[in-house]
Amino acid sequence: MHKNITMENMKSFYEHHLKNDILPFWLRSSVDYKKGGYFNCYDNTGRNLVSKDKYTWSQGRFVWIFSKLASLSTNTFNDEERKNFLKIAKLGADFLMENCLLDNGNCAFLLDENGKPKLPPGQKIYDTSIFADCFVTAGLAKYALAASAEKAYHFARKLYDSIHARVMENKFHMEPYPTPKGYKTHSIPMILLNLSEELHEAAKVFEPSHMQYLEKRIEYFADDILNNFVDENNLIRETIREDNTLCDNILGRCINPGHTIEDMWFVITAGRIFKKDWYKKKAAVIVESTFKFGWDNEFDGIFHYLDVEGGPPKGNTGGLENEPAVRQLRNDWDNKLWWVHSEALYTTLLCYKETGDIKFYDMYCKVFDYTFSTFPNPDREIGEWIQIRERNGTPVEKVVALPVKDPYHIIRNIALIIELL
Repeated sequence: MHKNITMENMKSFYEHHLKNDILPFWLRSSVDYKKGGYFNCYDNTGRNLVSKDKYTWSQGRFVWIFSKLASLSTNTFNDEERKNFLKIAKLGADFLMENCLLDNGNCAFLLDENGKPKLPPGQKIYDTSIFADCFVTAGLAKYALAASAEKAYHFARKLYDSIHARVMENKFHMEPYPTPKGYKTHSIPMILLNLSEELHEAAKVFEPSHMQYLEKRIEYFADDILNNFVDENNLIRETIREDNTLCDNILGRCINPGHTIEDMWFVITAGRIFKKDWYKKKAAVIVESTFKFGWDNEFDGIFHYLDVEGGPPKGNTGGLENEPAVRQLRNDWDNKLWWVHSEALYTTLLCYKETGDIKFYDMYCKVFDYTFSTFPNPDREIGEWIQIRERNGTPVEKVVALPVKDPYHIIRNIALIIELL
């Protein structure tokens, strides 16, 4: 652990970091008070806003984080600060409800500054990723709770039903990394587990009669993950066949430690909802296996992707060599990414709190030291984190999924850690 940081003063550390290093960047740089929504097409350093386009994927995430900050269960923020967060969240919620839906009921992936749908670069359709729909839904569900906004809840509920129907019928898109035909990816049940939990929380207030249906969805997605994607070494395979069997090609051999670690706190949340200890115990086992497997013993930090035997992704491409997902595995496997480490901070601390097992606290300390010596921007005038790093920690200017700088994982995890402490 950093010198002078203990369990006793850790909450104060995170509150200070959030208030002084993270939020100032976004409060002064991201909010579009004129037209609604948020700007976040910054380069990795945070110095340059390269576009005023608005990706709905990120817009929904912004609504979530400002709604969460407005309703934080601790006394971290005063009433005036909470009101300001809620005002900012409303700017995004209203912008999305007015602009994000296409005629087919799906979310446009990309909007211009004014909210008009744009074709994403290289695409022929507007609704290129169901993840955009998911983050809009999550953001509006959280906003509905924070603002007592029933309209936002029903918008989120209707969009959730659309997402679920598309997934069950296998009629959806996943750009920029589509899943090849004949396969299914862990990211779908993972995000739908989290999304179902978010809507379940909102349904308690706005539609208690819908909670039982959502509980069935939560259980379905948690069971899908634990029963079908976990291998004999308690590692989650990121891609499996549609018939739920493991495969030995380059995609089937891929382990994504960050996704796994993030998903396990979703599973622990499901365990709390159903009082299923085995969910929590299994999640803790998977976190331990994945953390040990994914940790870089030479340079520290957690790898982005690994082969199931360790090291760079390998295996037969079987005609998949031109798939964007395969190219990403090969090009980015050893990068160290901000979101992987912020998720690991929360999940390892949560596992320690849930189990009392000191090994999870040791993991937490390890990732804490790496994270806060690597990612925070040394230029205090800019602040935030330099989010994308080479294996050795050197900053690198590249695009990961979207050409944006995104505060979601950092602020979400810090907020959850503050509540946990």
